Amino acid sequence: MLERVTKWLANLRPDAPHAADAYLHASQEMRELRDRLKRNSDSELQTLARQAELPAAKYVAIAAESIRRTLNLDPFDVQIAGALAMNDGAIAEMKTGEGKTLAAVLTVFANARDHRGAHVWTANDYLAARDAEWMGPAYRMLGLSVAAVQQGSTAAERRAAYACDVTYCTANEVGFDFLRDQLVLEPDELVQREFAFVLIDEADSILIDEARIPLVIAGAAPDAEDLARSMAQLVAGFRHFVDYTTDEHARNVQLTDTGIAKVEYAFGCPNLFNNVRLFTAVQDAVHAQALLRRDVDYLVRDNAVELIDEFKGRIAQNRRWPAGLQTALEAKERLPLRRQGRILGSITLQNLVRMFPKVCGMTGTAATQAQEFYEMYQLPVVEIPTNRLVIREDYPDLLFPDRLSKERAVVEEIAEAQASGRPVLVGTASVEESERLSARVTRAGVPNEVLNARNDAAEAKIIARAGSEGAVTISTNMAGRGTDIPLGGDRVRELGGLYVIGTNKHEARRIDDQLRGRAGRQGDPGSSRFFVSLDDDLMVRYGIRQALGPAGIRHPGASNAMLSIQRIVEGQNLEIRQTLWKYEGTIDHHRKTMQDRRMDALFRREEMSERERRITLIKIDDLWSDYLAAIAELRAGIHWEAWTGKDPLHTFLTRAEEVHNELEERLEAEIAEALVSEDVEPIADSFDRSATWTYIVNDHPFGTLQERWARAVGDRIRVLLSGSH
Repeated sequence: MLERVTKWLANLRPDAPHAADAYLHASQEMRELRDRLKRNSDSELQTLARQAELPAAKYVAIAAESIRRTLNLDPFDVQIAGALAMNDGAIAEMKTGEGKTLAAVLTVFANARDHRGAHVWTANDYLAARDAEWMGPAYRMLGLSVAAVQQGSTAAERRAAYACDVTYCTANEVGFDFLRDQLVLEPDELVQREFAFVLIDEADSILIDEARIPLVIAGAAPDAEDLARSMAQLVAGFRHFVDYTTDEHARNVQLTDTGIAKVEYAFGCPNLFNNVRLFTAVQDAVHAQALLRRDVDYLVRDNAVELIDEFKGRIAQNRRWPAGLQTALEAKERLPLRRQGRILGSITLQNLVRMFPKVCGMTGTAATQAQEFYEMYQLPVVEIPTNRLVIREDYPDLLFPDRLSKERAVVEEIAEAQASGRPVLVGTASVEESERLSARVTRAGVPNEVLNARNDAAEAKIIARAGSEGAVTISTNMAGRGTDIPLGGDRVRELGGLYVIGTNKHEARRIDDQLRGRAGRQGDPGSSRFFVSLDDDLMVRYGIRQALGPAGIRHPGASNAMLSIQRIVEGQNLEIRQTLWKYEGTIDHHRKTMQDRRMDALFRREEMSERERRITLIKIDDLWSDYLAAIAELRAGIHWEAWTGKDPLHTFLTRAEEVHNELEERLEAEIAEALVSEDVEPIADSFDRSATWTYIVNDHPFGTLQERWARAVGDRIRVLLSGSH
């Protein structure tokens, strides 16, 4: 039996048609093996676990038996199938409630036995700590050590956690620790070891939504920021269409001649375009004033700006906009200006993932992005069937001419469902909308709870009640993933289970699917429906309201417009990310080159004097920081090349290579100069290594590329609609 399954799996490719059926069949064939393992004693099972070169299917079966004995949970066939697919380097799409946490253990054990270190990346610190503790007994029974890295972990605690066979952590913590390790001056200060294997939970979030967000480590003292406050005060009086214009599709801002004249007069500048510092400051100030919306894009809490993650609806922990825009926003809100400092290192999650020799993942929503997963990461998606048939009813969308009529209909729908005792979960697009809708529902006499970024600390308690009889929960899409809503008994099931209402459609279909997936887990009843209006952001951004013309929602193509938008935008976003990767690929190559040189110097204690080694490390760090600053400046203005008829990509890559060559030349010269210096004292640092800080940049480099393609999407939709008459 084992031989048959092993041969079957050896010939199975996860990107093959019907791969999911094949993995499920293999898991069913493994039942006999699993039954035999149940007859083994603990010591016999542990002896088997230590054996080398066993087939992967047997390691998965051994881990399943360990889970049964230590956690009193017996993995389903579909969980075994998902584990086998992930072991083959795939992303397993497993719906909400299908037990991805257990499935991960099966795959991780098969890949952590060599003691080289296996990472499990979770959505947040809470899940990392919870899963390490919860799943820990299953690993330890089989002789593996397990720990979790937390945001507040000390360097010693991090070093110990990464030294374990299995480490639960967030991608951000791994990235920040990697950046810190690139600044150490002694090998024993390193906290990480060489990367080997990573299993990514909520893989679509990490590999798509957050893939290009740079993680940054900074140091040194910040410059004075008086200009930001003066500029914020000036642009607070600017008027739309008088002093500046905006593009509703691109969310871009541009000063008019009147606005330019006001800035030049206020700052005594004869020509704004000859003063790069002033021009950049006013662009950031107007962008912050006109385009960044409080309670939609960010919150002000505890005297600081906190960004709202557009995909999750949660506070984006430790994340900022690019330095100038962040400062402009803080000045707009009259808050203390957070230090920005000198960037010492940066890496995107996309590039961090590529450093692992073996990668796999799992999520409830991957199929609609399968092409991107494969093209960008060579990760096929395998859609694992559910353990029980999904009986949730997904009703057709309802389309309304404007926001007001939509919200009235939503309130009526909520009131009707609540009156019957049926629980309702409402997914909204922003903090502002969730609170506005809650107020309307309250005025209608319907009690409700709000779950958004303001009260995210209460999420677990609110979600625990969301499936209770008569419960109404109005949330941002933070309720869309990483949560499980239990139904409040048979009475709720008789009423139809949880009713999920969406008040907006997202650009990506999978975000909508995440919200729908809150209902109907493990064969439970449930239903979902989206209420959409022509005033919704997606419809306005891509010009659909104008394309429908006077007919509006009566247009024969109106009902299909939203799905058409989503499919086209998904394709366009893939093209955007592929294009941006062409820009960033060469930068990552330069980073790897410098990283290899630094690590070589760090460990060459027998071949280099301590003074030479220290000089080399410090010069590498200083000049790499200069390189990043030069690349940032180049990137900020590269889109203007298109206006002169030049190819921005070719120009960027050419200049980036020149910057890197200059870095190499300066590095050799400055190391040599420092070595022959009469000063025999160790070279001084240009920054305090004990006073660095990390953050995430909510960056949109080469933004006008996305802006131009937003127009293209709208044009394509209008062509489609014109054929619907």
